[in-house]
Amino acid sequence: MLLNLVTLSATLGFMVLFWQHGHGSVAIFGIHPTGAVTFWVPLMVFAFLFGLSMDYEVFILARIREEYDRTGSTDNAVVEGIGRTGRLVTSAALILFLAFVALASGPGTDLKTFATALGFGILLDATIVRSILVPALVSMFGKWNWWMPERIAHLLRLAPPPGSQ
Repeated sequence: MLLNLVTLSATLGFMVLFWQHGHGSVAIFGIHPTGAVTFWVPLMVFAFLFGLSMDYEVFILARIREEYDRTGSTDNAVVEGIGRTGRLVTSAALILFLAFVALASGPGTDLKTFATALGFGILLDATIVRSILVPALVSMFGKWNWWMPERIAHLLRLAPPPGSQ
């Protein structure tokens, strides 16, 4: 959740810098600073980015967890999990990025704002957050990634991770 907030915060900051203050909107689109972002754009950007980033995160972390359950080593699980999911996540993000770049060529400043924010957010999330920050934090936290209070684990019928007993 915190990494989703990092992605969202950076994307909203990008929108303000690029569109509200005009750092790049004039050079790329020939549109002068808007002074404000239309009220619905941040809400829609949040909804899209949250859904996509959670999808990527669950996909990557599920594979890392499967490998951890198999080997009991967090570092090996990160290497194997990213190795097996990294290309797929990056390719999917690149396809979506290009789709939003194409959408940004459409008419209307609101549409351009929406499309550029989503393109930037998806690219940032897939390259920096999911490819660098997530693996680094999972490796850093080690066994703490897999800790869960016993009562909750029992309610969810989860088997204890390898080496926990």
